[in-house]
Amino acid sequence: MDLELKDRTFVITGGSRGLGLAAAQELVAEGAQVVLAGRDGGRVTAAATALGGSAVGVASDTADPATPDRLITAARDTFGSFDGVLISTGGPAPGTVATSTEAQWRAAFDAVFLGTVRLARTAAEHLPEGGVIALVLSSSVREPIPGLTISNGLRPGLAGFAKSFAHELGPRGIRVVGLLPYRIATDRAREIDARTGDEQAARARNSADLPLRRYGRPEEFGKVAAFLMSPAASYLTGVMVPVDGGGLRGF
Repeated sequence: MDLELKDRTFVITGGSRGLGLAAAQELVAEGAQVVLAGRDGGRVTAAATALGGSAVGVASDTADPATPDRLITAARDTFGSFDGVLISTGGPAPGTVATSTEAQWRAAFDAVFLGTVRLARTAAEHLPEGGVIALVLSSSVREPIPGLTISNGLRPGLAGFAKSFAHELGPRGIRVVGLLPYRIATDRAREIDARTGDEQAARARNSADLPLRRYGRPEEFGKVAAFLMSPAASYLTGVMVPVDGGGLRGF
C-alpha cells in the first residue's frame, strides 16, 4: 500500500527516542520529512542525523509556550511545508495517589497536558486541508495502570480534548487521532519494570498476560502511527487506536 507520504512534512515531539523516534523512522521510510523535537539537544540532533537529509532536530520543551511556533517555523523553513504533528511527551512521574506530590502534578500538567493542547491548537492554525494532529497517549485512557496515577488522570482528559477537537476541525478537512500504546519495549517500559526490583521477572509476568505473549516492538507502533498520519487513513478522525497486543480487555 502506498501511504502517499512522499514529501509531506511532520513535526514529531519526543522524537529523539522511544515511540516518537519509532514513528519518525517509519514516516521517513515512507518518503516523508520530519522535524524532530526533544529537550536534549545533542540527542535530538543525533537522531535527526541518523535519519539523513529528510530530518532536522530542534531542541525544545513542550512546556515552553514558544515551542509550537518554533517547530512549525522550522518545518516550513527547512522543508517548505507543514502537514501534521505527532505529539509524544514523556510519561509523568510514577506514583500512587498518596505518593504523587502537587509539584509532580503541576509539572506533568504543564508539559503533558497543557503542552499538548497548546501545540495541537497552534498546529491547527497552520495546517492545510488534509493535515493531521496525532496524540500519543496511553492505554490508561481506557484502563488505569497501577502505579501511574498522574498518567491515569491526564491521558483520558487529552483523549476527550482530541475527540472534541476532531469535531471542530473536521469541516476544515483536518483530522485528529490518538494512539494508545501498552507494553511497548521502550526505555520507559524498562524503567517501569525495573521499579519492581526485578525487571526481567516483571516483563515475563506482564508478557504472559498479553494475548500475543510479548511486548510490542517500537517499529510496530511506528508503522501504526505512520498509517494513521497518512492520507491512506483519510476517513479516520476522533478515534483512539490501541497498539496493545490485545492487552486492553474492553472493546
